[in-house]
Amino acid sequence: MDYNNQTSLVPCGQDKYISKNELLLHLKTYNLYYEGQNLQLRHREEEDEFIVEGLLNISWGLRRPIRLQMQDDHERIRPPPSSSSWHSGCNLGAQGTILKPLTIPKVQISEMDSPSDSSETPGPTDSRGLKPVQEDTPQLMRTRSDVGVRRRGNVRTPSDQRRIRRHRFSINGHFYNHKTSVFTPAYGSVTNVRINSTMTTPQVLRLLLNKFKIENSAEEFALYVVHTSGEKQKLKNSDYPLVARILQGPCEQVSKVFLMEKDQVEEITYDVAQYIKFEMPVLKSFIQKLQEEEDREVKKLMRRYTVLRLMIRQRLEEIAETPASI
Repeated sequence: MDYNNQTSLVPCGQDKYISKNELLLHLKTYNLYYEGQNLQLRHREEEDEFIVEGLLNISWGLRRPIRLQMQDDHERIRPPPSSSSWHSGCNLGAQGTILKPLTIPKVQISEMDSPSDSSETPGPTDSRGLKPVQEDTPQLMRTRSDVGVRRRGNVRTPSDQRRIRRHRFSINGHFYNHKTSVFTPAYGSVTNVRINSTMTTPQVLRLLLNKFKIENSAEEFALYVVHTSGEKQKLKNSDYPLVARILQGPCEQVSKVFLMEKDQVEEITYDVAQYIKFEMPVLKSFIQKLQEEEDREVKKLMRRYTVLRLMIRQRLEEIAETPASI
């Protein structure tokens, strides 16, 4: 990649810009960190617009379950087998009960169905001398044959499985299942999406939800930059997540981009974050020290203003004792 000096500005948020030269320096550091990996980023210029594109790692930080779509846009989902499928060749009543015929149906074989050979061959019989199965229960045999075909049809070929994977990605190996369509991804597990530096936060959210066929609205979620210190910075709708990731640096041991619920997470500033990892006794000692320091400052101010008050009163008395000059 060519990292020549540039002078134009690149937007990184609402009314926020960074010089192309500075962004390229960050980008160079980013790509050196991920050298030989697919997380390296590329840049190009299109209609005088500087664009960076590549994969962005996003960690799951959800507390509530998400809902997966029941059907992909390009996949026909088959209904689950029901108890009635075992009786597809039998008569069913209104409540799903089997209506047994009063008499055993007779099967007549026409001349067109008979074999071309004029010699008659006996039908297959049981080893115990029972009647041919075809004459006893012709519909049951047809029913079993249908069920067998249906079962074989449920087995997807490797090409079908590859086609489904193209439409539905797994979340840590979790594909859609009727029993587990509502679940919570493991906290901290990582996924990624391919985006560019012109995509805003809502666009990245919609792309991520569409990748995994998640029914939840993108308005329920937000992207946060979470530091190991505990600092949490929410990305605004006007921010560009890929640019924010580049500026934060490539090391995910320092900071990560998390997908979280909007109403479950509060932003934590750096000043607060540097204290939240301490134990409660340590925090109480900090509060005590701050209280003592506050008391000292208050006493110092009180002494200062007490002295000033005395000086003012003394001066007023001197003016009152001095006779008025003519």
